[in-house]
Amino acid sequence: MAVRIALGLEYDGSAFCGWQTQPGGCAVQDALEAALARVHAAPVSTIVAGRTDAGVHALAQVVHFDAVHARPLEAWVRGVNAALPDSMAVLWAREVPPDFHARTRALERTYHYVLLNHRVRPALMAGRVGWMHQSLDVARMQEAAGYLVGRHDFSAFRAAECQAHSPVRDLRRVSVSRRGDLIVFEFSANAFLHHQVRNMVGALVWVGLGRRPADWVGEVLASRDRRLAAATFAPDGLYLTGVRYDPAWGLPTEHRRSSWFMA
Repeated sequence: MAVRIALGLEYDGSAFCGWQTQPGGCAVQDALEAALARVHAAPVSTIVAGRTDAGVHALAQVVHFDAVHARPLEAWVRGVNAALPDSMAVLWAREVPPDFHARTRALERTYHYVLLNHRVRPALMAGRVGWMHQSLDVARMQEAAGYLVGRHDFSAFRAAECQAHSPVRDLRRVSVSRRGDLIVFEFSANAFLHHQVRNMVGALVWVGLGRRPADWVGEVLASRDRRLAAATFAPDGLYLTGVRYDPAWGLPTEHRRSSWFMA
């Protein structure tokens, strides 16, 4: 009888072509399922909480899979990690009821976007932060972010190739803060559309540069027209930092975090 297992993951997205499996085997899912199959001694199919794009990182991704062959929980952590590339790690494993689903049971996702606001491009942080060489006004960006909060049709911030059935999302929290040369954007919602976070960051950066007033973001949102918004921002600084579930599932609520950008 199969047992459903949930895993917590972190990975450096710059090492992969995105989450979803690809014919060339370059995706996060490909690497994870190959490692799981070695421990399981049989093929494994995973379901993920949030399908990240190429170059997007995760500190607290969640997946589930059904294991036909029983293994100790520690084998799904240490054993799988031994077979994974250095750019990815399983943080924890839990046995969950058969009706648990990593994607549909998630109540909320949180993303952080980390932007280096400095005249010189990053070197050691290349691939791990976005970059803007011109000075940004954080107060103006925070004001503009307020127009995004709430339940809205986010078509103006949705990628053309987005496959979601509805463009309506409940954006519950947005914050913009400066920490030295880093500007950190935080977004929490029930779910996100394809490229939604990167498109919202692009719009807020335009406001921060003084190219548009703060209320322009609200006008773009109301228009539902992607052509009126700013360009999609680079994936480098985007991190999936949290997936929240009902506590009844018994999943860990604290994950290992990169404290260099998270408070």
